[in-house]
Amino acid sequence: MAGRVALALSLAAASPAPARGRRAPAMAEDGHLEASSEGSGWLSSWLPAWCPTSLPHLKEAEEKILKCITSTYSKRYVFISNGNKIWTLTFSQDFSYKTPLVLLHGFGGGVGLWALNFEELCENRTVYAFDILGFGRSSRPQFDTDAEEAENQFVEAVEEWRQEVGLDKMILLGHNLGGFLAAAYSLKYPSRVKHLILVEPWGFPERPDNAEQERPIPIWIKALGAMLSPFNPLAGLRLAGPFGLSLVQRLRPDFKRKYSSMFDDNTVTEYIYHCNVQSPSGETAFKNMTVPYGWAKRPMLQRIAHMHQDIPITVIYGARSCIDGNSGSTIQSLRPDSYVKTIAILGAGHYVYADQPEDFNQKVKEICDSVD
Repeated sequence: MAGRVALALSLAAASPAPARGRRAPAMAEDGHLEASSEGSGWLSSWLPAWCPTSLPHLKEAEEKILKCITSTYSKRYVFISNGNKIWTLTFSQDFSYKTPLVLLHGFGGGVGLWALNFEELCENRTVYAFDILGFGRSSRPQFDTDAEEAENQFVEAVEEWRQEVGLDKMILLGHNLGGFLAAAYSLKYPSRVKHLILVEPWGFPERPDNAEQERPIPIWIKALGAMLSPFNPLAGLRLAGPFGLSLVQRLRPDFKRKYSSMFDDNTVTEYIYHCNVQSPSGETAFKNMTVPYGWAKRPMLQRIAHMHQDIPITVIYGARSCIDGNSGSTIQSLRPDSYVKTIAILGAGHYVYADQPEDFNQKVKEICDSVD
């Protein structure tokens, strides 16, 4: 679950318009809206200098990843309301007669993490990938503290992006938090989604009343969680300052292994580090959308029965993932008159698209080909 991934990293290491009663967010030099960070006063002003990062660092890290992509693509900012902008990659040839595929990354991610997937997925269809508002190189505005309002800000950003890009309909694929937001978007704008692909989606089941009895949480984790509760999930990574990058590399060596076919160095972990030590924004919104320990305040399974029955849904899980894989069958029971299919990728964990990219790419292409 996204919250546990975020907590592991931290242990190791608003509306675009301001909400009522809050100071309007400041404009950064690059045109991004600066988000409020954890703490206030001397702590918030000290953190940026303490972390060896910047938006140019993030841009450089992303470009190192994208240098390995041989397919033709373009990259640009798509401007939406309130001065915000969405960093977007477009892999397009003459496939205007096919429904485009749009990729939404997960919590703490960005467009660079699809590096193992772009080439195959764009072989016979246009593919878009963008950094979700509040993450990666997209603007980092101040989100509303209310879970429903924050979710709506994410969804409206996707809709404004769609309008600006000029898409009529799309195949919408989301991983982790991206899966939750893809489902929320499909609920609100069903006429724009021809197929919904949920990859290891976060935020679907309710937090069970006996969650702690079923999976006892060590006392020290509870104590540390209580101590860190006022802070964002990745506050610990920023507090680690110059030691943060080495901690990510040490505690998440699996990312280097996942992308070893493309890189033999720490390119990917450097990218993940620089994505997540910028001023928190989407991260803060995510925190406000959760309850301990990483469950959604507004679980998607409570609402998905209201999704238009004509939207087909495919749920993709990694067979080795720690995420509850029962959401697919639950969705089917809640939508008995709609198409719902669950696919398990053997040998894959939560990052299924990077653990078994060839199998993942093939399955996604088959889903897309069934659309048109």
